[in-house]
Amino acid sequence: MGEGKEVAPPGVNINVPHSARIYDYWLGGKDNFAVDRGVGEAMIKAIPGMRYMAGENRKFVHRVARDLVAKEGIRQFLDIGTGIPTRPNLHEIAQRIEPSSRVVYVDNDPIVLVHARALMVSKPEGRSEYISADIRDPRSILDDPMLKDTLTFGEPVGLTLIAILMLLADSDDPWALVAALRDAMPSGSCLAITHPTADFAPAEVEQAVNTATGAGMTLVARSEEAVRRFFGDWEMLEPGLVPVSSWRPDSTVENPEAAYYWAGVARKP
Repeated sequence: MGEGKEVAPPGVNINVPHSARIYDYWLGGKDNFAVDRGVGEAMIKAIPGMRYMAGENRKFVHRVARDLVAKEGIRQFLDIGTGIPTRPNLHEIAQRIEPSSRVVYVDNDPIVLVHARALMVSKPEGRSEYISADIRDPRSILDDPMLKDTLTFGEPVGLTLIAILMLLADSDDPWALVAALRDAMPSGSCLAITHPTADFAPAEVEQAVNTATGAGMTLVARSEEAVRRFFGDWEMLEPGLVPVSSWRPDSTVENPEAAYYWAGVARKP
């Protein structure tokens, strides 16, 4: 935001850091507040490559959208934990290949809602919608009238959970929440996940997690095994569960473990 007094949309507390706004700050966006920038900088101090990691996570979204449309025949997406829109958005990538692609975005942050309605404009042949709901209540997502009006659950769906499961504590049983979403997807659907991990740099990640926790946020880094459990018995697509930069990269990746995220895509039998 600009200098001077910060003004937020109704329902947005500018005194409490928020993961979507911190992520926006790392990506160079302007939809964040002093409290978000403060935590964001503290986490960069813990992990100097944090901005790079956020960028690699975003590039993964682009590659996944492209490949699921072009190679897997997916024509509709459910993106949960959307965050503040950053162009190109998922629907823009999908609709470049297939203009009729439909996307439903889900988030529970008022500032995301404001920007989603303004920026997530679909091509006329397709559709892009936004619903306010929480991943902690999968039924509120699956039963939403807008979702049912936009997506057809007789056809495969691309379910994307990008850097969202880290915001759920183990006590929330995120594996059960994801299983509920998986169970609702038709055969041929694909699930894409990215998740931060301490597997590559334990000390750095521990410091970042402690910084987030100290600011009142939930941030959980999980092991390869814990992330793999989110896919259940779905078939992993090549190259499997890998560091985020290594999932079908567009160019040679010199150090795949420089971005501390696991990433993968699986298909429902």
